Amino acid sequence: MRETDSRHQPPPLKLYRYELKDGWEVLAGRTDADNDRLSLKTAHPDDWWFHVRGMPGSHVLLRRREGIEPGREILKQAAAVAAYHSKARAGGTVPVSCTRARYVSKPRGAKPGTVHIRKETVLKVKPSLPAGQKVDD
Repeated sequence: MRETDSRHQPPPLKLYRYELKDGWEVLAGRTDADNDRLSLKTAHPDDWWFHVRGMPGSHVLLRRREGIEPGREILKQAAAVAAYHSKARAGGTVPVSCTRARYVSKPRGAKPGTVHIRKETVLKVKPSLPAGQKVDD
């Protein structure tokens, strides 16, 4: 058995973490590479995936909870986090794509942070973070 060569280890995943009401957890990538790993490696197929439409921003995951589906209000709160971590942060109401993580894939040869999504729903939200929570840079 070979020892793992630390030179080939990817850097630690850097994420923003937020807690929504009723124990729902939201994760947002900080860089294109973090977005790739979050969306394609970390995500469970049943997690919910979010990204602001038509402009750069973080990939955001709403982590699944066994046997419980998030209500529309929870989905909109996660979408608001995606809008906040995007170039649309200063905008009014913005459209955010939402789908299950199983419908997120990476086109062959695409640069980091670029994905293709299927079966999306668009939620219109105002960019915001969960009440009382701040970005920890």
